[in-house]
Amino acid sequence: MIRKTIFTTMAVALAAVTATAQDKRVELGATFGYTFSDGVTGNAIKIGNLGTFSKIDPLNAMSWGGRIGFLLSDNNEVGFLFNQQSTELDLGGTASLKIADIAVRNYHGYFAYNFGDTDLIARPYILFGLGATQYSPSAISVNGTTREVSGNSKFSGTGAIGLKVSPGDSKTFAIRLEGRWTPTYIKSDATGWWCDPYWGCYVTENAQYANQFELSGGITIRF
Repeated sequence: MIRKTIFTTMAVALAAVTATAQDKRVELGATFGYTFSDGVTGNAIKIGNLGTFSKIDPLNAMSWGGRIGFLLSDNNEVGFLFNQQSTELDLGGTASLKIADIAVRNYHGYFAYNFGDTDLIARPYILFGLGATQYSPSAISVNGTTREVSGNSKFSGTGAIGLKVSPGDSKTFAIRLEGRWTPTYIKSDATGWWCDPYWGCYVTENAQYANQFELSGGITIRF
């Protein structure tokens, strides 16, 4: 439902902008790459004779995505990107145990700054975004027991550096090369107490993030 609403909004916005724009101010792109992922740690739990586990991670795997950007000027860009990594969920500890297939999806609104003039063949850029990461596992099976687990969405940010290369004198088509980091807040663990004579005492916490590091390439078409 979330994806359907977002893609419908993107399509409407694209139609509206292309119908009124006098120059090419909309970029539509697709990317394909490989994502290095990690998860979080917790209290050690013994599972039968399979071992003792204290960490859960999505495994490294191929990924793909799409995005739409609106050029506010020759250099400033705002837009929305979607990305998905289809992988496996792994328990780590005294052994490694794969417990489910999982889709990790990113939904981010972003701001990007494109360096240099529009007539350059190669233009580097930086990108920053905010949004959510959705974890959608299949049924989890451990030690002969299978359980259905609903998906969960967490707040995340994203940041990237990249390069757009336009072959020849093309102003419509470009090749995109990008490295992107997406940290997702998962939970906080209590680490102790902090006390102040005026404000009183509070529990201190250590935040844990699951990270995705994606290296990708793709194409961009400007309308």
